[in-house]
Amino acid sequence: MREALKTPPQLAPDTLRITPLGGLGDVGRNSATFEVNGEILMVDCGVLFPDETHPGVDLILPGLHLVNDRLDDMVALVLTHGHEDHIGAVPYLLRRRPDIPVLGSKLTLAFVREKLKEHRIRNTDLREVEEGSRTRIGGFDLEFIAVNHSIPDALAVHIRTAGGSVLHTGDFKMDQLPLDGRITDLRAFAKVGEEGLDLFMVDSTNAETPGFTTLEKDIQPAMERVFAHARGKLIVACFASHVHRVQQVMDEAVKYGRKVVYVGRSMVRNMSIAAQLGYLNVPGDTLIALDDIENYADHEVVIISTGSQGEPLSALSRIANHEHPIIRAGHGDTVLLASSLIPGNENSVYRVINGLTKNGVKVVHKANALVHVSGHASAGELLYCYNIVRPRNVMPVHGEVRHLVANAELAIATGVPRENTVVVEDGAVVDLRNGRVKVVGRLECGYIFVDGSTVDEIGEAELDERRILGEEGFISAIAVVNLHSGSLVEGPIITARGFVGAEGIFDDITAEVATALREALEEGADDTHQLQQVMRRRIGRWVSKKFRARPMIVPVVLAT
Repeated sequence: MREALKTPPQLAPDTLRITPLGGLGDVGRNSATFEVNGEILMVDCGVLFPDETHPGVDLILPGLHLVNDRLDDMVALVLTHGHEDHIGAVPYLLRRRPDIPVLGSKLTLAFVREKLKEHRIRNTDLREVEEGSRTRIGGFDLEFIAVNHSIPDALAVHIRTAGGSVLHTGDFKMDQLPLDGRITDLRAFAKVGEEGLDLFMVDSTNAETPGFTTLEKDIQPAMERVFAHARGKLIVACFASHVHRVQQVMDEAVKYGRKVVYVGRSMVRNMSIAAQLGYLNVPGDTLIALDDIENYADHEVVIISTGSQGEPLSALSRIANHEHPIIRAGHGDTVLLASSLIPGNENSVYRVINGLTKNGVKVVHKANALVHVSGHASAGELLYCYNIVRPRNVMPVHGEVRHLVANAELAIATGVPRENTVVVEDGAVVDLRNGRVKVVGRLECGYIFVDGSTVDEIGEAELDERRILGEEGFISAIAVVNLHSGSLVEGPIITARGFVGAEGIFDDITAEVATALREALEEGADDTHQLQQVMRRRIGRWVSKKFRARPMIVPVVLAT
């Protein structure tokens, strides 16, 4: 799997080079570049949401640093669908070069357009494409194919180049009775196979799950039972882009005479766009504003909220923590988590569930009711696709390592030679030439962290410090010395935050540090940095021995 960094050779003429910038090894920040004869096409540009190991981080971007020096060679960005893990980093790419052509479906580009407004990025080139359409841009002949997913207007893209052909599925499944009637176009997949496909890049998220993904319509009975038994306030939390799920909730709300209110900025924005473009049907008097919720009894309203992944600042987390300015949830109320768990978010989600349950709320979620189905193809569907397409080579995408490996094994089971199945992680450089793929190098493709308005200004060292501060606290020690006379003038004064705070706890170590400073000064130490290290080592050994802890230690020595 992960090889040592290796600079790839110069790209040969009429060879297609593929470099995943994200999404291979974790679930999120999906992005990849395709280069042939000096031109680059990027497919998707998403974000990864941070977990508890990334304190203070807002977003994690794909390896955009790998294209910083090649932006003028980029002929287009193709977006497969409008989920954040596929479009969330688009503003951070277009900051670098706003006029890169961006190709996507109507709904996908509508979501992107709103993002660009928020980031105040102008003079962009957004080009709408639709299923069945075909366009050529630079050395890339692009054909777009309808696929079914948990968001409308998702597309796969068939890329024809001088170096070979690639079918990139994006995220997809094969729901045969989709709510919007738009199925994955398997006839188009079959035509690609008949033409001869060099490389199949396939969604791996559910490759470990046997059989076929449950139909969206099959959750309707469970959702209806929730509405039928809810006597108080009803809150439904789901992804802010899951238009189909919101439509199901909307339909049940109308059936049971409840008004609908959106909570969460992204939910309000996305559902407004979906309704304007005709992807969401909202009956005339169903939707009300959050400010009007107090005019209705609890049993007359259903709240559709963000926060299904336990995000600390989301509407649902604030409700669970009694921090929401308007909405309260307690005994007699019901919360429906209509989403699946994204790997890494388990602790956050269960923390919210526990908080709501402690408040007396009945929480219905995927573990105790069929209230959500995945948007990704399971093993049976993937096998079906491999048998239809019959690709020469396969490169699993979108998933953790275990998902990628499981997907590769499915391809091999259908007859793809093992040596033609490439399982790689982000930063791998894969060349396609004469119908064969080969890994030719690996580039550093680490995380790019977004922290507030700053991008890539914090790294692992800063995150380590934040983790220590959050888990162990910190100790500060201040002393004043006279370097000319070699004496300790004042201190040290030792204080702590987030650490054991018993009165007099630092008395013994304060005397020890004072003695150590005097000894160092008597031995000729005339540098404040050197004296700070004396303090740090002495306090560090004491803390480790006495408390078996490792707080951050901040020594300060002032010279007079």
